[in-house]
Amino acid sequence: METAKNNGHASGKVIVVMPAYKAAQTIERAYREIPPGAADEVIIVDDASPDGTAARARKLGIETIVQPKNKGYGATQKRCYAEALARGADIIVMLHADAQYDARVIPELTAILRRGDADMVLGSRMKVPGDARRGGMPPTKIFVNRALTILQNFIFGTRLTDMHTGYRAYTRRCLVMLPIETNADGFLFDSQVLAQAAAFGLRIREVAVESRYFKEASSIGFYNGAAYTFGTLVIVMQFLLMKLGVAKLRMFRRPAD
Repeated sequence: METAKNNGHASGKVIVVMPAYKAAQTIERAYREIPPGAADEVIIVDDASPDGTAARARKLGIETIVQPKNKGYGATQKRCYAEALARGADIIVMLHADAQYDARVIPELTAILRRGDADMVLGSRMKVPGDARRGGMPPTKIFVNRALTILQNFIFGTRLTDMHTGYRAYTRRCLVMLPIETNADGFLFDSQVLAQAAAFGLRIREVAVESRYFKEASSIGFYNGAAYTFGTLVIVMQFLLMKLGVAKLRMFRRPAD
């Protein structure tokens, strides 16, 4: 396992990774919104989409990797980050291929990491009051997001506004330090990453990003959403047990441990 070096700041190569599933209709918008010069490379990892996502991405000239079979959102992120690190990325930005997040704020995310002000930066839909609602986020999702975020902040010792955003940027050091291979292959991956970052004392900042909900944007649906909510509560409990010294869990062990 590669050793994480603490240089205090991140500079050099920026790679944008785009986990994708059934994004043939949205991938072009998401990709073209990336500001010129904001990234040295863009990589798409397609989770065996049946709708021609990979073909569309290649037509746009994007480096495209296709999973041999559908493995899930978390598994696709693992592949994204492994590829970015193998290609020498110093900063890795995770941008969804469904265009739900505004790629034009990527320079803001990476600037914070370049200055050494954080190890991870989140694109928050809740940072500006009313933005989520104006962007079309359903009221039930806003309520659940806020409730879970309040609970997670209380247990994790953080002060974030949107714990459930999928728009994130990391330093190389951050990703090398986190034991992400122990995380779920599904949607709970994101919640586990934040729990691990909090456990290791990593610095997390936020940048406001507009919320976009539209027909073509992906959604995990009611039943998957309920499972995600329950799973996040389990992660919070695991963090608390770890913090109290009651349990030693693999997800909170650094890769070198």
